[in-house]
Parts: sequence; C-alpha cells; structure tokens
Amino acid sequence: MREVLVNLAVCAGVVAVLLAVVFAISVRRDRHDLIDVAWGLGFTLIAVTTFVLSTGDLATRVLLTVLTAVWGLRLAVHIGLHSRGRPEDRRYVEIRSRGGNVRLVRVVYLTQGAVMLLVSLPVQVGQYGAGAPGWLLGLGVAVWLVGFVFESVGDRQLRRFAADPANRGRVLDSGLWRYTRHPNYVGDATVWWGLYLLACGTWGGVATLPAPVVMTVVLAAGTGKPLTERHLARSRPGYAEYVRRTSGFLPRPPRGS
Repeated sequence: MREVLVNLAVCAGVVAVLLAVVFAISVRRDRHDLIDVAWGLGFTLIAVTTFVLSTGDLATRVLLTVLTAVWGLRLAVHIGLHSRGRPEDRRYVEIRSRGGNVRLVRVVYLTQGAVMLLVSLPVQVGQYGAGAPGWLLGLGVAVWLVGFVFESVGDRQLRRFAADPANRGRVLDSGLWRYTRHPNYVGDATVWWGLYLLACGTWGGVATLPAPVVMTVVLAAGTGKPLTERHLARSRPGYAEYVRRTSGFLPRPPRGS
C-alpha cells in the first residue's frame, strides 16, 4: 500500500508539472485548447512513471503501460491535428468570458488533473502485485482493442466527412455515427474498462472500479457534450432530427429503422 501511495504522489507531481507547462504555453498563445492534447499525454506519463517505479508482475506492467501509451498518444495527436488552424474551442472561450484565466484554472486545469489521477488508478495500482491470470489479461486486452478500434474508426470517419466540402453544414449519420452520436466517447470508455480488467489481478486493482465508472460518466454526460450539441443544433439544420433517432452514447440501431 505504501508503494502505491508513493506512486500516486509522484504521478500527481508529474501531472502538476505537465499542466503548469501547458498553462504557461496557453497563456502565451492566448488560447487554452492545448489542455485537450495534454489529456492523452498525461495518462501516458502516468503509465510510464508507474512502470519505472513499480515492482509487480512484468507482463501486467508492460500491458498497462503500452496500451495506455498507445491510446493516449493517438488521442493527443488526433486532437492536436484536429484543432490546428481552427478557432479556440468555444468551451474555453465561454469559461474565460465568465472569470478569466483564474476561473479556467479552477474549472478546467485542476479538475482535469484530479480526474486524470482518479481515472488512472487501475494503471497505477495494477502495476503492483502478482498480476491477473492469463485469461483475464486476454479479456482486458480484447475489451481495450474493441474500444480503441471503435474510437479510431469513428474519428477517421468524422475526419473524412469534414474534409469533403460537399458535407459543409450536413450531419454525419453513417458508419459508426449511425449508431451513436459519440463513437469516440464510447471507444474511450471501453478502453478504460479494458485497462480496469487488466488491473483486476489483485483486490487493490478490483477496488479501482470507480475509475472506469467515473470515466464513463464524464464521457457520457460531461466533457463539453451538452455545449457541443447545443451548438450543433443551432448550426446544423438536420441535427435535431439526428438526435431524435440516434443514441447519445451506447450504440444501438437508429429509432425508426
């Protein structure tokens, strides 16, 4: 237990340094959506830091570190490329308009750091102890892979749709987007359920259940989803109908199909 607490403290320091650097750069740029890139990078740093400090089962440590890093780095690159050349995310503009950078630090930076440490508990705790049996490791990897593919395919479909000038003002309602309005969020949540399963080789890992639950709740009901959907409802004529027939989170056939 002491080792895990030390690990958590070190990871908290690593996250604090990362967010401080991101904040300094963002103030200089006068835009703060770089914090979205830091989301994936932060989990990668936590996983690597824990791998260096931990003493548990090697196979479990390698899987938790590599899978977290692959997910985190892909997400960071995707978000970075997506935001390049675009205006600052409206969420951060709105928050700053109500209280400047001080409010942004409290509402966004500190909250994101705390959620990052909580959600990453399976990655941290799971790297200490004897490790999960082979069948559970296999199940965890399989669940992670489903989530990773779902998220990656959904992002690629949206990127290709948005790149076509003929789709300007239209709503993407094909591919994975036919079954859920947020396949990227569904994939994220599934990835973290897979990582949680990898950590379940010890009772300490099992006890980190709140981590994937929080991640799922944040993705399903938070992360700017309401603000984004309100904006799309105003700017895309067919979006209200898309919302009516398409699940907001868990994939399912469209209503009326």
